[in-house]
This record gives sequence, C-alpha cells and structure tokens, in this order.
Amino acid sequence: MTGTAPGYRVWALPGIPEVQPGADLVKLIATAAAGTDLPQLADGDVVLVTSKIVSKAEGRIIEAPDREAAIDAETARVVARRGTLRIVQDHRGLVMAAAGVDASNTPSGTILLLPADPDASARALRAGLRETLGVDVGVIITDTFGRPWRSGLTDVAIGAAGVRVLDDLRGGTDAYGNPLVATVVATADELAAAGDLVKGKATGLPVAVVRGLPHVVLPADAEPEAGAGGNADGEEPADLDLGARALVRDAANDMFRLGTSEAVREAVTLRRTVREFTDDPVDPGAVRRAVAAALTAPAPHHTAPWRFVLLESAESRTRLLDAMRDAWVADLRADGKSEEAVAKRVRRGDVLRNAPYLAVPCMVLDGAHAYPDARRGAAEREMFVVAHGAGIQNFLVTLAAERLGSAWVSSTMFCRDVVREVLELPADWEPMGAVAIGRPAAAPRERPARPVDDFVSVR
Repeated sequence: MTGTAPGYRVWALPGIPEVQPGADLVKLIATAAAGTDLPQLADGDVVLVTSKIVSKAEGRIIEAPDREAAIDAETARVVARRGTLRIVQDHRGLVMAAAGVDASNTPSGTILLLPADPDASARALRAGLRETLGVDVGVIITDTFGRPWRSGLTDVAIGAAGVRVLDDLRGGTDAYGNPLVATVVATADELAAAGDLVKGKATGLPVAVVRGLPHVVLPADAEPEAGAGGNADGEEPADLDLGARALVRDAANDMFRLGTSEAVREAVTLRRTVREFTDDPVDPGAVRRAVAAALTAPAPHHTAPWRFVLLESAESRTRLLDAMRDAWVADLRADGKSEEAVAKRVRRGDVLRNAPYLAVPCMVLDGAHAYPDARRGAAEREMFVVAHGAGIQNFLVTLAAERLGSAWVSSTMFCRDVVREVLELPADWEPMGAVAIGRPAAAPRERPARPVDDFVSVR
C-alpha cells in the first residue's frame, strides 16, 4: 500500500499579548508565528482568529453599565426569549445569544461588541499577512455560539476571507451511487471548531493555524462581483470569496426562524385578509393542522361547537359558489337593486371563486343549555358564537403560520339553507361564512399601527 493517509494539523500561536484598541493584529500574528519553534505560516494555511481580539483592536470595547441597552442596540430582531435570556439576530445577520455582547475577557465595567464587519476584518488580515509575510493564507474570524437541539458551545465562523466557507456536494453521489440533493458542508465552521480545540476559552491563545487542507483556501484573485453574496441555499460558484455571510441562511429558507412564542406572535401579526392568490395547490395537511388548532379554542360547557367542511376539489367549490351566487342575485333583486348594483355586489365574492381551496366553518349548538326565557337563551347562543369566532381565529392564525393566505367572508351566513343543501350538511350545522385559502399572490400591505391605549380602558 502506498500513499499518505489524508490528514491535517492544527496548532495555537503562543506569544500574542493582551490586545489594545488600535493594535496592529497583522504585526502581532506575524511576530508570534515567526517567534516560535512551530512551523512558519505558509501558502494554503488557514489562520483562525478569535473575534475578541479583532473587536479589541478595532476599538469595539465600550463602557457599558447597562449591558441590556448594548444588546438592544445590536439587535435587529428577537428570535426567542426565555426570562432574561434573548436569542437575537444582529445587524450582521448572525443569530446568537445576547447579540454577541460579551462582558468576559474584558476589564470590569466594559463590554465587547462583535466586529462591525467581520468579513471585512478577515479580508484586511489576509491582505496584511500576504504583504508582511508573502504567504497566501485563508483567514477565519471565530466566535462561540450555542446551537439549536444540541447542548454545549462551539466556535463558528463569523468572518472569512480566502476560504471556501461552504462545500456544496449537491449533484454528486455517495459511495453507493445515491444522489446527494441537500448536502452542503459548512467547512468554515468545521475549521473554526477545530481551532477552538487548541485555542481554548481561557488559555490566552486567541489564534490558531490549520495546515494540510490547501483545497479550502481560495486564490487571492477569487473576489466576488459587486453585490455578490449568498447562503447555504444559493447558487453562487464555489470559487468566489463570499465570506462568512454566505453561511447565514436567508429568511425564506429558515424553518426555525423564531422561537415558539415569537412564532405565535409573528403568525398573529402576519394574519391578514388576502384577496389575491396564486395557482399553487394548497397542502391539505396544512389546512388540517389549522383545524386542529381551531379545536383548542375555549368553548362553553366543555363542548366542541366547530365543524369544518373542506372543499378541496374545483368541482365542489364551483357547485357551491354558483348556488350561492344565484341565491344572492335573487335576494338583491328582491331588495330592488339595479342590475349594475347586483353585479357589483356579486363580484365581491370573487375572492372565494379565485381561491384554490375553500373551507366552510360551521357552528353546532350540541350541548347548549335550554332556557325558558329569551334573554338567557340569546346569551347562551352568543357564548357559542364567541367560541366559534375564537376557533376561526385560531384557524386563520395557523394558516398564516403555514404561510397560507386567507380571507374569512361572511357570505354563507346569508344563504345557509342553500349551503346546507349543496354540501348535504345536517340541519343543525350553521355555516358561519367561508374561508378562501391559498398562497398570497403579493406581499401584504403594511398594516397601520393601532395605539393599544386607544382600545384599553383601565379601572
């Protein structure tokens, strides 16, 4: 057997002093590399630099009696919150605890912020090392992150230059010839974690070097075109120096963008009346999940007053809507409306006709208490109507969480007998409108803010 087994070597650079604002990191790293009995930096090496010393050198250390205010300033959006702990996305797109604001390894009364542009910092270090030492190395700026679903911390890349941050294996095959359709390896994060094994968290060794993986280092001229960027779901060529920003998954492809309570609040905010839909089919499973959410709403007397008729076929939707249209036209003509007015009002039902999926929520009063007087009887019915509205709200919010648009239209309430006949419903099912469901054809318009205090009366 001949040849050399694949492998690499990683070591920390000793001798780097406490970094002060304005320090020349290139000089400190070059001096440390030259002043040890460890191998000198060479083409194809990857230099791993802890973000703390980059922040210190760039003056990102601030007096901060109020750490929470600093976190607020660095936060673009809150991803999840539990007690005082916040997982946030910062203005660089990074998702982490406390926006990376750190009070460790810094003098008392001060805090460290992450580098303003970690990719730019990595590019500057790479260019400086090339000019100073004449070597073409990759540079990764690392920081310590927690991870969803996994205990413990690990270093990841928040800035990179001259490194293939992602190894896209899609389109290839595995050892058995099976196609690879989703495999994109986060090479820069793996290198960052390898460096952390020798740097440690409290050993005063903020820089490490990886040797033996020259294929992950890009040539010096591998610069992206203006505006180039990307993420793990993009199509950018692997030979571009995209930086660590390419590791940040974009919102459209992030299935875990929010914590549980934050996702609920966002779904409530996203719930809008959508009147224009694409032709994309609606996943029946998503609608059934919305029905399951509706069934959790409060209801009187431990009842379940909700029933949902799901019109999944075009034929069933057309049959119902045609019958409802005829009933509306007859009612409007009986009211003395002109043909123009009739046509205008009938067109309002186009939102139902244009939707690829309809649901007809119905109320049943099974379990309602009977009262001898009209006052209490009316109140009993109102309780069920309120419960039914709560169920439909759950239904609509869950559809929004599934990224489905909806419009709750009251039309079926005006021709309940017709709806029951066409859909062959039991006599005690009361249609409570119809919900048009589909993929929104356009982004929702901005909803004007409503001052909460205008709707609150405190006693």
